[in-house]
Amino acid sequence: MKVAVLQFPGTNCEYDTVYAFKKLGADTEVVWHKDESLPSDIDLVVVAGGFSYGDYLRSGAIAKFSPIMKAVKEYANKGGKVLGICNGFQVLTESRLLPGALKRNDKLHFISRHHHLKVVSNDNIFLEKLNVDDVVNVPIAHHDGNYYIDEEGLKELYANNQVLLKYTDADGEISNPNGSVDSIAGICNKNKNVFGLMPHPERAMESLLGSDDGIKMLEGFLSA
Repeated sequence: MKVAVLQFPGTNCEYDTVYAFKKLGADTEVVWHKDESLPSDIDLVVVAGGFSYGDYLRSGAIAKFSPIMKAVKEYANKGGKVLGICNGFQVLTESRLLPGALKRNDKLHFISRHHHLKVVSNDNIFLEKLNVDDVVNVPIAHHDGNYYIDEEGLKELYANNQVLLKYTDADGEISNPNGSVDSIAGICNKNKNVFGLMPHPERAMESLLGSDDGIKMLEGFLSA
């Protein structure tokens, strides 16, 4: 398996992502945002976390205009698998590859800590190694992680099993750190080939560092 990891000015999680997928045995390649095409032999594109363009306008709103994003859209529209983590999730919503938007956290503070998540749906390659209602412990680190979608859009997400993860406590009870609609932490598109989440599974690869729950989340792509 080969994974392309996008790098924008300000991205700071691309090498964490490379480490995570290499640990799982995948080949990886970092792709610069000014490139106009993706490597021809890839199986997955990851839009890594970080602060693309400094997040000075609206997180992900400038990155969507980078030349590489045209290639990412074409790749996704042909069924290619794309994963956006944190800022990458923001880039994918701004690019309309995923529905909804990310707003400032409801208390306006940057949040950086481990947080529990409950699996809502595993009817997808991203979470197929986990069971529905499993609770995982994964770091979050964001200022603009407040996921928003209108009521009609929310109904559509649930109807299509597009809600993947919710913020909870260790017992699986809802614990919303940022004000996200329905405590949503991760979603996918209707075709279930584009995924986005605010937490960082690539930072949950070593039990010594607090959790290795990210392994099962990313392993799903290896068998796809």
